[in-house]
Amino acid sequence: MYDLKTWFLLFMIYSFIGWIIEVIDIFITTKKLVNRGFLIGPYCPIYGYGSLFIIYFLSSYTDDLVVLFVMTIVICSILEYGTSYVMEKIFKARWWDYSHNKFNINGRICLGNMLLFGIGGCLILYMANPFITYILSLLPSPLLTTMAITLFIIFLVDNLVSFKVILNFKKVATTIRKDSTEEISKKVKAVLSSSSFLGKRLMNAFPDVKTILKNYNEKRKQKRK
Repeated sequence: MYDLKTWFLLFMIYSFIGWIIEVIDIFITTKKLVNRGFLIGPYCPIYGYGSLFIIYFLSSYTDDLVVLFVMTIVICSILEYGTSYVMEKIFKARWWDYSHNKFNINGRICLGNMLLFGIGGCLILYMANPFITYILSLLPSPLLTTMAITLFIIFLVDNLVSFKVILNFKKVATTIRKDSTEEISKKVKAVLSSSSFLGKRLMNAFPDVKTILKNYNEKRKQKRK
């Protein structure tokens, strides 16, 4: 459907739009501007991946609004649930939790977000993507290539730096000598917030993050015995 550079530019554009949505959502509830997401730059890749999946797999369903709506919910819910699960396994932390929301699945996804996914998917295919691809089609190919390469380098460096910062969360958590998950989470936030600007940014982006170190704490107790 598109060449590689166009796919990547679409990914970055939708990641940026997702970041804007996250910032506005937090601002409405807290009246604070917070740089949301795991990465330093103004983009949330999960929105980019979700949008590309919708465009690639569901473009042929635009004639059936109901099917498109339902399929978008399925794809995006699997993506959000899978991202939460993988991030928890890698970094031993629950970065978001919808347990307090009605109709949630293991606190990783909830009905409210799923319905918004469906609406968002329809808006992407019926409105946003036709407009964005039209604008991109007006730009010369060499410019698109330069933009894609430049953004890719920035994005790659951002991922490497941000991964190291997030990894510090797990490292700090496993060195804190407390038995309560809540106490560990609180202490980790304090340590990372005071350690560096990037650590503070991450904690501001995910103020409700919780360590998932139950098994680790149990093993540590056994060693004490």
